[in-house]
Amino acid sequence: MRNYVEVLDFLKSCQIETLELSDETPAGARVCIVPQWQGRVMTSTARGERGAGFGWINRPLIASKSTLPHFNPVGGEERFWLGPEGGPYSFYFAPGTAQNYENWRVPAALDTLPFKVAEVSKRKVRLTQEVELGNASGHRFRIGIDRSIELLRPTESEFLRKIPAAGKLDTVIYCSVNRITNLGGQAWTPQSGAPSIWMLGMFPPTTSTTVFIPYANPGSGEIVRSDYFGAMPANRLRVSPGLVCMRIDGVFRSKIGIPAGRDTGCCGSYDPKAGCITLIRHTRSTEGDRYVDSRWGYQDDPFGGDVINAYNDGPTETGEIMGPFYELETSSSAAFLQPGASKTHIQEVYHLTGEPTGLDAVLEAIVPGGAAAVKNAFKL
Repeated sequence: MRNYVEVLDFLKSCQIETLELSDETPAGARVCIVPQWQGRVMTSTARGERGAGFGWINRPLIASKSTLPHFNPVGGEERFWLGPEGGPYSFYFAPGTAQNYENWRVPAALDTLPFKVAEVSKRKVRLTQEVELGNASGHRFRIGIDRSIELLRPTESEFLRKIPAAGKLDTVIYCSVNRITNLGGQAWTPQSGAPSIWMLGMFPPTTSTTVFIPYANPGSGEIVRSDYFGAMPANRLRVSPGLVCMRIDGVFRSKIGIPAGRDTGCCGSYDPKAGCITLIRHTRSTEGDRYVDSRWGYQDDPFGGDVINAYNDGPTETGEIMGPFYELETSSSAAFLQPGASKTHIQEVYHLTGEPTGLDAVLEAIVPGGAAAVKNAFKL
């Protein structure tokens, strides 16, 4: 991991405008936001400007000032996208095209279009934009976007207040509130397709990182989907009672998803060598919610998709590697909205660093099977 200030200095040297949220103490939490990249959080730190930055940054691409045809993966630990990625209502494939990497395109509205800064203060920034997108079925959508990011104090986290040992950890927490509005004259329906709010975070992969996703047990039914890019090798996925773990190393392209009803409102990753937990708490699914399916190609149920996804980068079908990086992703349910109506998705991002005892206490509080279930998931 590079120091937080090194990332800021690099972005400034490339003439990239940044906004910074800070607790205004030299060794405290900071969050770096770039408005021109859809108000994404590029990186954050729990230990002042000389502390480690948590976001993955694509320095070669940013420095080149190039624009790539498929997607410009500049990095950043929280970016705003819209689902679905694949299927009949995809925003990433043109009508009538085969859904493969050659034809995949991230819309400019979610890739290169800047967001407008509406409000900014020491601890909070709000950004807005209006976009128009077409889906793979030929329907058009006028969408208003409103996104705010606020730096939180650890004492403002109800979750952390329940874990006394967490008070000994260095922590950065920010909350993003993301809202979309139907600005068009027609309702968004299952027949036209509907967008979802899709939040994705890119982080540096390591051979010691494990993604963990607690899941609920409502009865029978699929627990985890792992066929996004073909079969998942057995040594990369572990499913134990109440918990899914995924091996992260940035060398094998793979993705998993947790369907609606199975999510518990959180997911995260643990790296014992770095002494760090990344935790995402998000708007949980409720009974009757329908989620867009982002898997490419034919779909039996375009609204039977996932609430949480995790992605491990690696070579694509063309041999290209976008990073490497890994992603933690959360989504809202499908936005079946009448004209003028809105939908909101909220998530909190935590980075906690420090001694193993404090980190273990956090894992014990959120992981079925406790810290050992994560630490031993991929031990030989």
